Amino acid sequence: MSIDDGDPETLATASVISAYMVGDSEAEIEMADRAVALNPNSWITWNSRGMVYRIAGLPEEAIRSYERAVRMSPVDPRLHQTLTGIGLAFIELRRFDEAIVAGRKALRQNLYVATYHCLASAFAHLGRDAEARDAAARVLKIDPAFTISAFIARGGRSNAKLLIEGLRKAGLPE
Repeated sequence: MSIDDGDPETLATASVISAYMVGDSEAEIEMADRAVALNPNSWITWNSRGMVYRIAGLPEEAIRSYERAVRMSPVDPRLHQTLTGIGLAFIELRRFDEAIVAGRKALRQNLYVATYHCLASAFAHLGRDAEARDAAARVLKIDPAFTISAFIARGGRSNAKLLIEGLRKAGLPE
């Protein structure tokens, strides 16, 4: 960024990394919004904006950004990331059924451990215990060392209270 702070993809990527590592929502939102302003026709800028807003605890705006990313690139090879992001945002809005729909769509695109986080949590919140345990087992198959505490420590989870609560309900190790 010190070489060129006007590159939209660099700004978008930096905003997401900062959201996970620093947690200065105001600065990260500003970077993500600037990235979108510089290139409003980019999947990367809109998807990154969705991630930043979700991490900042603004799931409604995150969903709008993710939906825009889908419109920008409806067959993008990373579409599973966008759909998973939508699902994770739905969890924080207590829209668990919609989170499951988004998660299932994501799985049809690609195998992604975060999608199983989404599904395990959403199923657990709905009391669909067998499905929650199945999704949790898939998390552990992909990431045998997974723990909720390590997941939280990796950053970007301070506004994901319902996601974390659902992972606990699904039986994932603390």
